[in-house]
Amino acid sequence: MIRLFVNVDHVATIREARKTIEPSPLKAALLAEKAGAQGITIHLREDRRHIQDDDLRIIREGISTPLNLEMAPTEEMVKLALEIQPYQVSLVPEKRQEITTEGGLDVCSQEETLSGIGKRMHDAGILFSLFIDPDAKQVDSSKRVMADSIEINTGKYTELVSVKKIKAELERIHKSAERAAEKGLKVFAGHGLNYENVKDIVAIPEIEELNIGHFIVGQAVYGGMENAVMKMIRSIKEGRGKQS
Repeated sequence: MIRLFVNVDHVATIREARKTIEPSPLKAALLAEKAGAQGITIHLREDRRHIQDDDLRIIREGISTPLNLEMAPTEEMVKLALEIQPYQVSLVPEKRQEITTEGGLDVCSQEETLSGIGKRMHDAGILFSLFIDPDAKQVDSSKRVMADSIEINTGKYTELVSVKKIKAELERIHKSAERAAEKGLKVFAGHGLNYENVKDIVAIPEIEELNIGHFIVGQAVYGGMENAVMKMIRSIKEGRGKQS
């Protein structure tokens, strides 16, 4: 069964709209775990627009599944990760003015910096992942910097409407997943996934883990976090059954 990590950032987004204590990202994370999520993801952004430093510590101590910490490759974030000791760190690009992450990390242009961060994570016993676009050069660079895994950005795929273009993007994702697996990298995926478009992604056999947040939190508003997570797990199982 492919692993589902639920991102609870946007529970904090709602809370931060009023700068109060509710809703609680930890409570949402615990409900996601109860519904079958195999891990929790949070993105501590430099501008602290949703998840706060205290959330990082509280969630790390409060959950029973692994914590995946998404963060920019900055010294501030590296120090926090080394202090908190999540199961895994996922490096993502970050722009202050973007609404959400707009693309994958350009590993090729910063191999030396990323190699250094990866070594510090490995020395601390923390897994090291990179969020990249489905591109052979980025896969190869990820291997050179000694990443444990890549997370393929599915954002473009989820935004396409043309059947032809969707198929072409799925092929790019599949080829990148195959290339990464051949190089010994674990392959994850995420960004923009919902109950329907997730099915073709999980049909790619090399993909073993998903990070899904915004859609699940949105659905939780209507029917609760547990129901939203369980329905996503059912969609994942249905899509996994499409493998040839």
